[in-house]
Amino acid sequence: MESKKNPKADVGRNSSIYFAVGLALMLLLTNLAINYKTYDKEAIDIGQLNMEEELEEEIPITEQLQTPPPPPPPPAAPEVIEVVEDEVEVEETIIESTETDQEEEIMEVEEVEVEEVEEDIEVPFSVIENVPVFPGCEKQKGNAKKKQCMSDKIAKFVNKKFNKDLAGDLGLSGRQRISVIFKIDKTGNITNVNARAPHPGLEKEAKRVIGLLPKMKPGKQRGKAVTVPYSLPILFQVQD
Repeated sequence: MESKKNPKADVGRNSSIYFAVGLALMLLLTNLAINYKTYDKEAIDIGQLNMEEELEEEIPITEQLQTPPPPPPPPAAPEVIEVVEDEVEVEETIIESTETDQEEEIMEVEEVEVEEVEEDIEVPFSVIENVPVFPGCEKQKGNAKKKQCMSDKIAKFVNKKFNKDLAGDLGLSGRQRISVIFKIDKTGNITNVNARAPHPGLEKEAKRVIGLLPKMKPGKQRGKAVTVPYSLPILFQVQD
């Protein structure tokens, strides 16, 4: 048996849509009802601004005080000028001229002799033109041979005069080195003797021995006698 209802006439087909629309309308009405407010027109008074009263405000008038100027200073008393009579006679001082009169005789001034002071020139032993000559080396020719002769003579002299037992007496042992520096001046004498050693006693003995060196023929530079520095190392072994 066929149904006589029209499918388009089904009321429950769009019921969910209608429910949603109805729910939305109810929420909207509920919100409007909650937020609705009423005001009493007579109780509200916002006042009225009167511009004329603002413009009629009184501004106080300030008056600038004028300070009177200070009184002028009293006039200065007139200066009294005292006239003093010039009764004192001033004697004039005559300054005599120091210039020599042409008629006066000019005295001759004796010539002043200036004494020349010779400078003490030092020339190293290694570069001097003519080395100092130790006694006994006069026959040697050339600087090289004279230097060697001088070194041999000085070494032999020191070896002979030096007290070799001194180091043992001073409690020293082993190899000892003494550095001696002295000068042979332009007269050939030994001067400015300095020594450096491990013990002051050795320094004193080295100065004593070098001071005993004989006078030499001085060294010359450009034909002029000069001072020549000379260094001498003294080495010896202390016997235990």
